[in-house]
Amino acid sequence: MHKASSEPAPARVRVLWLIKGLGPGGAEQLLVNQARVHDRERFEMTAAYLVPWKNHLVGPLEAAGVPALLLDGSRDFDLRWVWRLRRHLADTPVDVVHSHSPLVAAGARLVAQTLPRAKRPALMYTEHNRWPRHNRLTRLANRLTFSLDDDQIAVSDDVRDTIPSRLRTRVTTLFHGIVLDEVRAQRSNRHEVRTELGIDEKTVVIGTVANFRREKDYPNLLRAAQLALARTDVPLCFVAVGQGPLEAEVHELHRQLGLGDRFRLLGYRQDAVRMISAFDLFTLASRHEGLPVSLMEALALGVPVVATAVGGIPQAITDGAEGLIVPPRRPDLLAAAYCELAVDPGRRHTMSDAASARSKLFDIRTATRELEERYADLAERRRR
Repeated sequence: MHKASSEPAPARVRVLWLIKGLGPGGAEQLLVNQARVHDRERFEMTAAYLVPWKNHLVGPLEAAGVPALLLDGSRDFDLRWVWRLRRHLADTPVDVVHSHSPLVAAGARLVAQTLPRAKRPALMYTEHNRWPRHNRLTRLANRLTFSLDDDQIAVSDDVRDTIPSRLRTRVTTLFHGIVLDEVRAQRSNRHEVRTELGIDEKTVVIGTVANFRREKDYPNLLRAAQLALARTDVPLCFVAVGQGPLEAEVHELHRQLGLGDRFRLLGYRQDAVRMISAFDLFTLASRHEGLPVSLMEALALGVPVVATAVGGIPQAITDGAEGLIVPPRRPDLLAAAYCELAVDPGRRHTMSDAASARSKLFDIRTATRELEERYADLAERRRR
């Protein structure tokens, strides 16, 4: 009989995820995805966020075993959250602070320098957006403090390439992702969702999941839909899931274009993935992107993609294989792509198979294991 080991179990690695808000955005959803598959025996995760009304994903995070702490820095120039973060780290030390927003990353880097060495965490940063998309103040704060990180990640090669060359030498690309098997399980909801929406199987549904922000370019998406509806006899229906600051503007343009029920604006939906299962084509008209979570979800569901060649999209989609890629700000080309695939169900079926195969690249478990090894390495170096 073997004697029970008297050695204590190794301490869990303590990680604080730091982000501006926990609203229904891509970077925020990636945290939820990671939380759901993280190794709870080896790692103790906590999330901290600044904006109190961006709390949509607090519940899902906590359900996955990751408590969320509100630092309450709801105004860009209200820096009291920095002192709250310092107090939290002094009272509850962690091994790694992993920041997911550039401005909060800059604050965390400075806070870390003020802590006693015994309580000073290692710093990791993930860049989710193209560097020029951040405002000047954010870029400046990020640039001046960037070298203080211990590890840095970009979500796509395109995002990495926009970081100034002298700063990106240590930045590596890591595809984040989705809980692949859970997303794929939503495929069985196709008929149910279409029935709820009152859409028959003869209608080609072209859908998107994107918040109402400038970079998502809803105006050109709406214009492309208007053109496509006028150009083909195939019955089309457009569906959009999302919310955001430009909601009133998008609804007004929708009214002006006379799209009516042919383009349905469904607002925010907790079951966005379930909605995608009803689509025949997934689309994004974006001007700028990192690597959209909704795009990964569409691929996992076997939905062909029509999207613009921005950000990490061309790295995720091969034009002509999993879908069609067009230049940004060209509603005429978007419309032509919609029509080209709407009339060809055989080609859509082939692209569906290719999309499903491609989605294997975006299994969050692969990215999470990689991140956890990095956390463990940073924690070990910190404890020496």
